[in-house]
Amino acid sequence: MTLWYRLVDLLPFAWASPGSMFFMKNALLAILIIAPLFGLLSTLVVENRMSFFSDALGHSAFTGVAIGTLAGLSESTWCAVLFAIAFALLFTYVRQKSSMNTDTIIGVFSSAAMALGIFLSTLGGQSFSKFNALLIGDILSVEPAKIGLLALILVVILLLWLSSFNTLLLSSVHPTLADSRGIRTFWETALFTSAIAVVVTISMTWIGLLVINSLLVLPGALARNLSRNMAQYHLVSVLSALVCGIAGLISSYYLGTSAGATMTLYLALLFFASLLLRPKGR
Repeated sequence: MTLWYRLVDLLPFAWASPGSMFFMKNALLAILIIAPLFGLLSTLVVENRMSFFSDALGHSAFTGVAIGTLAGLSESTWCAVLFAIAFALLFTYVRQKSSMNTDTIIGVFSSAAMALGIFLSTLGGQSFSKFNALLIGDILSVEPAKIGLLALILVVILLLWLSSFNTLLLSSVHPTLADSRGIRTFWETALFTSAIAVVVTISMTWIGLLVINSLLVLPGALARNLSRNMAQYHLVSVLSALVCGIAGLISSYYLGTSAGATMTLYLALLFFASLLLRPKGR
């Protein structure tokens, strides 16, 4: 972290001055890691028509936090991660075995997870207020150890993309064709949904459950409007998430607003701009 602090000290901002505002410097590094994660995953979320799946995962992660808190765990994040992965695997299984539309299945899982989370968090007359921070998030509270964890997750996701992207895309877009080619569609899809579960759960306390779904939809949506091929699609999605993430963090510092909400607004503005700039016929 010392090298990172020295690099940030060179930036022309008051909060970047040497020996101060380490929380902003930590938050900036976290954004540089989180943004590519959301940008990459957003492409498959959009192509797979699972725009509300991350929202459902956020609800399941909240339920995991409530379970961990009820069990008296000092660190409930890992309980939330395990519950979210189990939720993702169960969703994938039901989706493949059922003839219902994906959005219907997502709605069922999302409402059930949220209801269970609220039930457990208020069991015995407990106050829900201690969970309010999860709804808005606070990127300024990110710790160096968690940044290291995010970096590890980014490396894993990149390796997953390099080794399995084609099969992941085919499994999500055309499962029947994937099956005919010997691709194990269940495990490919389960791998994809589990990756989203981990990213959403780890980052929800910093981004906020109310807007985290937007960061998994908007980068891919605006990239789809502007891109002509798959390489451009991924590049635009990652760059837009990165630029809006940095702009949102810096703007939120000076405006005193939620960083997650500010990032989302920047992405929304870019999305509307992409509607005007997209090629004709798209």
